[in-house]
Amino acid sequence: MGQQSIRQEARRAALDAQSKRRRERAEREKRLEDLAVRVLVAIRERDSAVADAERRAGQAIREMTEDEGLSVREAVEWCGDEITTREATRLRRLAEDDGDDKNSTPGTAEGLVREAVREGAPSAKGVAES
Repeated sequence: MGQQSIRQEARRAALDAQSKRRRERAEREKRLEDLAVRVLVAIRERDSAVADAERRAGQAIREMTEDEGLSVREAVEWCGDEITTREATRLRRLAEDDGDDKNSTPGTAEGLVREAVREGAPSAKGVAES
């Protein structure tokens, strides 16, 4: 085997190894991207479920205070040791704020911008401020 063919074979082996490493890195990157999407979807689903539960709890506290005439402290007593007065007040306000937001349809541009601003999207903040 000549010197030139030895070099060509060595180059080919090195290029094959580099190509294999690139392919493996690309496959790993794709797997990591897919896993990151799964994490973020699960987090968004969790956040949505928590927000829904908090809205329902706030609405119930609001009904206890407005419809049944209880004070927030009395409503908390009815709930036992599960929540504090501070938490009940926060949940009640959340239910009140949710009632105010129903005037702007979530699917409209205004509703989408409000949602994006709440989530901290930097590009939406400039739109909401204009």
